[in-house]
Amino acid sequence: QFVESGGGSVQAGGSLRLSCAASGVIRSTWCMGWFRQVPGKEREGVARIADDGSTSYADSAKGRFTISKDSAKNTLNLQMNSLNPGDTAMYYCAAWPWAGNACLSVSAAAFDYWGQGTQVTVSS
Repeated sequence: QFVESGGGSVQAGGSLRLSCAASGVIRSTWCMGWFRQVPGKEREGVARIADDGSTSYADSAKGRFTISKDSAKNTLNLQMNSLNPGDTAMYYCAAWPWAGNACLSVSAAAFDYWGQGTQVTVSS
């Protein structure tokens, strides 16, 4: 349903762009988001984008990350700048078949469709 790409290793201060190509029943008009997880910790929300294009970000991502979607290509993107070692994690894209701004704050448990994850490693 999702094919993620763009992860990798980068030095602190660098940038990466994650992409997530959706297929099957998933529609870019749904609530979509990026989450990340470090072993031993809970999955945390990084950024979300609602059906109307409204966005929300975790405090740690504000000013550095930008979520966007390409409806024509049914693709979700995450541009990550000024990366630091604290951003090291497995990153997942996800979708929730819901319209409206509840998307911007709903918990990860609400999301029904998940990508396989792409690893981001930031070295100091």
